[in-house]
Amino acid sequence: MSDTPIVALTEDQALEKLQGNSFGRIGVRHNDDVEVLPLNYVIEDRKIYFRTAEGTKLSLIAANPRVAFQTDEVGVDSAWSVLVKGSATRVTSTEEENHAEGLGLEPWVPTLKYNWVRIDIESIEGRAFNLGPEPARY
Repeated sequence: MSDTPIVALTEDQALEKLQGNSFGRIGVRHNDDVEVLPLNYVIEDRKIYFRTAEGTKLSLIAANPRVAFQTDEVGVDSAWSVLVKGSATRVTSTEEENHAEGLGLEPWVPTLKYNWVRIDIESIEGRAFNLGPEPARY
């Protein structure tokens, strides 16, 4: 990373960061508000897959498939953040569900999550940050 405090990532760099992580947050519209919900995920071919139980995520996505998805990482001296915008769809075909099952994603918490959701990436952007103290103001 350069000495510049904030660096825009290329699309390829942002995809690489997205592929190297497994935890993020999905933002979905809910009436006149936005819900942000954590999830673990796997990515393949510009598609993000996650598993979920019946409930909030599925009902919100069914009503509002346009979503934002963010993942990030913070280290001692550097950090990065990637933002994806796209459409989320519950996986309903047996063929795609079987494919998703083969991607190796397991729930992090001991709950049954039979539903697969796919986010088709429409745009992706990211930034990297060099961390440090605030410079002198005067």
